[in-house]
Amino acid sequence: MKQLAVTLNHGSGGGMSRELIDTLFKKYFNNPVLNEMNDAAVLELSSKKIAFTTDSFVVRPLFFEGGDIGKLAVCGTINDLAAMGAKPVGITAAFILEEGLEMAILENVVRSMKETADQAGVSIVAGDTKVVERGNADGVFITTSGIGVIPDGLNIGGAMARPGDVIIVNGPIGCHGAAVITAREELGFKTRVRSDVAPLNKLIENMLRVTDKIHVMRDATRGGLATVLNEIALQSRVDIEVHERQIPIEDSVRGVCELLGLDPFYLANEGRIAAFVHESEANQLLEEMKNNEYGKEAQIIGRVVDNSSKPMVILKTAGRGSRVLDILAGEPLPRIC
Repeated sequence: MKQLAVTLNHGSGGGMSRELIDTLFKKYFNNPVLNEMNDAAVLELSSKKIAFTTDSFVVRPLFFEGGDIGKLAVCGTINDLAAMGAKPVGITAAFILEEGLEMAILENVVRSMKETADQAGVSIVAGDTKVVERGNADGVFITTSGIGVIPDGLNIGGAMARPGDVIIVNGPIGCHGAAVITAREELGFKTRVRSDVAPLNKLIENMLRVTDKIHVMRDATRGGLATVLNEIALQSRVDIEVHERQIPIEDSVRGVCELLGLDPFYLANEGRIAAFVHESEANQLLEEMKNNEYGKEAQIIGRVVDNSSKPMVILKTAGRGSRVLDILAGEPLPRIC
């Protein structure tokens, strides 16, 4: 009889584990590499330079407007690779399942991962499943890792920002953080913000075809745009100036922040990158980004102003004043990704 919920036996490594793999994971993640069912996936790489990343996802709730933990897990790994200029070639996924998790919920998560991976053109090539006792997890936690190939001659990194570089973001900030906040029933929001979670690898591939003068790209996830800009300023030893009027923020996100006393510059994003590009290429790159679904609201938000022994990020406010955007000391709300 078909199991309606996860049991401890699904994590035993025996027959029920095999049944879960065959009837659910292989059903959705089916591809030649995974189907070999070896202890590790064997991938053929076309470059001597690769990017490798890993991340864990514990978002609560599992489903929110615009996404879910499965989509989030795939996008998080793809975007980390793509931000280094790498073309993702394979993802692994490890699941920690709580005893009693409804199989229908798990299937929805796995289906979402499959659909997102297909959209990005990437295969989930290996994985693992463990089950813990009821009450020792929160439904499902996912860890994904990914490997990607970096084209010869491409050198992108957080220490590469240079004075005069123009900074572009590909769309409104703070949407993911606000979406998860409004999905939490205990906060009582009647309207929901839609998360920006999306795979950005194809957008970034197009960006790199237009110019080879992108010096830095960073996936602005936990800590938000302000934290990412501070990290780059510190790595590159530069001062950065951004303009509040030029940074796109949706009215719904502003509303959530005003109600809860949050700052949208520090809210998590899962489909937003900050790109630092030579000023001579900025307008051409911006136009290319606007041709992509995930870059149509891209904006130039500021620039690198100078080298600095005490790097900082300055926000030119809408009131024509200025303030320092410090690095985030702590996450304003836990379990956001």
